[in-house]
Amino acid sequence: MSLEVIIGNHQGEIEVPLSWAIALEEIAEIAAGLALQAAAEEDSPLSHLATLEVALVDDETSGRVHMDFMEIEGPTDVITFHHGEIVIGAEVAKRQAAEYGEPLGREILRYFIHGLLHLAGHEDVSEEERKTMESAQEEIVAKLWADGLDQKLI
Repeated sequence: MSLEVIIGNHQGEIEVPLSWAIALEEIAEIAAGLALQAAAEEDSPLSHLATLEVALVDDETSGRVHMDFMEIEGPTDVITFHHGEIVIGAEVAKRQAAEYGEPLGREILRYFIHGLLHLAGHEDVSEEERKTMESAQEEIVAKLWADGLDQKLI
């Protein structure tokens, strides 16, 4: 698999160092491979993508995208489009990281992996789907974090 990943910080509310985007871009192919190993669909959108764009956005933008594409009010953590775009709510990540005592970089990594898993065919609508997806997500996050990403996203 050859996957070009472009991560852009399109918000100014939360400080996200450029080095974090670079670190995520560097591990993206490994992360995508792990997501495909945990794929819910054999022929998922992720298996066909050549380029993936990840946008870090503020609450206002996240809320607008959430409403426009899912008809749900309010900002959210991750919205994934099967054409190869993941929208990550940076302000949501900061709030959730604080609530769960996690480093912000790990929470952003979690949202990135969550988006990759959606592209690998996972859904999280039902409780059973959510648990399956969350289990795969946390396994991948733990592996990447233990493999040295913890030193790059803090």
